[in-house]
Amino acid sequence: MLLLTALGAVLVLTAVGRTWAEGKAGGQLEVTVTGSAISGLPGGLALVALAAAVAVFAVRGAGRIAVGVLVVLSGLGVAVSAGLGAADTGALDSEAARKLALVSAQAEQVGHTAWPWVALAGGLLLALAGLLTARDGRGWPAMGARYDAPTRKVKARERSAAATGTPAELWQALDRGEDPTG
Repeated sequence: MLLLTALGAVLVLTAVGRTWAEGKAGGQLEVTVTGSAISGLPGGLALVALAAAVAVFAVRGAGRIAVGVLVVLSGLGVAVSAGLGAADTGALDSEAARKLALVSAQAEQVGHTAWPWVALAGGLLLALAGLLTARDGRGWPAMGARYDAPTRKVKARERSAAATGTPAELWQALDRGEDPTG
């Protein structure tokens, strides 16, 4: 899961930094736009999926399923937005207008690169990683219970043992970061 998520996110983040569309403005001025200029959604969702991949180790049970669903939705969002961005010329027209210092202009001789399709493939890898997490995540190892917040019953028992305990138990309570006096 982690490998698929990392690979998918790297594909998406690499692709959104590359040129997705190119054309000419005013007949001779070359105009290009990157994937992030067309849509910031694929890059943002890839970062969400990366964060979720880290979070999957900190949660258990239903939390893992929720993280898996989040990664699936992020991956599908990347794929859809990259697919729509593959044919988008609005950002290219805006860039042409900016370069020509006009209110509106249209790019001519428009061409699209393969980078949107690379981002789409990365999004599908993210969705696959999320599906695997949602399906199999419950059985994966998690951080130990040592890192869980102690319950009130455990804290009360430790306090009473520390308050009535031997000097060694008082020192152990201090080592655990507890106040043995009360």
